[in-house]
Amino acid sequence: MRPGVSYLATIAGLMYFIELMQTKVVKLDNTKIDIAKIKEAAELVDAGKLVAFPTESVYGIACRAKEDFLIKLNSLKGRASDKHYTLHISQKEEVGKYVPTIGLKAEKLIRKAWPGPLTIVFELDKQAMAKQENSLNKESFESLYKNNSIGIRCPDNPIASTLLRLTHNPVVAPSANVTGRQPATNAEEALNQLSGQIDLLLDAGPCKYKKSSTVVKIGKKVLEILRPGVYSEAELKAMSEIKFLFVCTGNTCRSPMAAGIFRKYLAEKMQCKVDDLEEMGYKISSVGVIDLENSPASEEAIAACAAKGIDIRAHRNRALYKELIEENDIIFAMSRMHRERVISLSKEAANKCFLLAEDRDIPDPIGQRQQVFNNCADLIEKAIKKRIGELII
Repeated sequence: MRPGVSYLATIAGLMYFIELMQTKVVKLDNTKIDIAKIKEAAELVDAGKLVAFPTESVYGIACRAKEDFLIKLNSLKGRASDKHYTLHISQKEEVGKYVPTIGLKAEKLIRKAWPGPLTIVFELDKQAMAKQENSLNKESFESLYKNNSIGIRCPDNPIASTLLRLTHNPVVAPSANVTGRQPATNAEEALNQLSGQIDLLLDAGPCKYKKSSTVVKIGKKVLEILRPGVYSEAELKAMSEIKFLFVCTGNTCRSPMAAGIFRKYLAEKMQCKVDDLEEMGYKISSVGVIDLENSPASEEAIAACAAKGIDIRAHRNRALYKELIEENDIIFAMSRMHRERVISLSKEAANKCFLLAEDRDIPDPIGQRQQVFNNCADLIEKAIKKRIGELII
């Protein structure tokens, strides 16, 4: 064979190899979703290919959660195989498929921050892990869970949401960069680092925040920032704070007793001091449907609580109003009349306002002897123990 022919054949083979390794770039518009193009990307992800795509924070690399494909992703990222990636979901309602029991603080963060630039690490107990192992296929379970936990994000970007919705398998999506380098915040930066190593890039211009999502782990007692990002710690604390409100008529007897008793038993459940509850993100207050001008709790109510080791002497009456209803997460009414009043001020409260004693009113002890107040406090305590037992913290 002539040397020239061999040389040309070698060059042709090399060019063919390079062509095979080139990353296809698809231009998209966030305001005009091209379903056909995104469906093509979703099919590639399902087939085990790597697809870079935009989120509101940084560009990510979509990869089907399967061991063979994750090995390829680890190689591209230069990342150790013992680390797990974050599951990405198209809508927040999907979280229940992967986390069977969600605590109050995580539930509120999901409601407030998703879709958005927040990754939540959920801790699962043995029972929940066993349930997930039985409900998911083996490859998904082993790829997504580590040390009885799973990290999940629901991005707020129409292209990301559509891509995740069109895939038929769980998808993880680390940032589009090589470990040690800055995450890509636009398509050009992604190509500079990953060209020829990913199969497709969905280019929708620069990301909104140009900053990584915040990663937070929610424990029973604290909210732990694992990685700083778009949301600050103060913002996350505010978004995850759980507010309980107790409502009666004058806010001098039943509701202040209920708030005081609730604090005691919630602190016991949390294994903390009553004074530490607010710092841990739990706020308990009470109001009345009528305004008694900053009145204290009645002497009988104070005495009934004191007998249970609870001090409500600092209490002062507050009147119910619409904004207060809307800012609280769970509202307990002493009677049907009080619940009706709450809902009349805010129709949306119907789903979060409950009778404290479930199927009965707690009678008003106002103007009666101390024993009636003591009996009332006992009724409230019994109802609160049951309610506290139902709370998922």
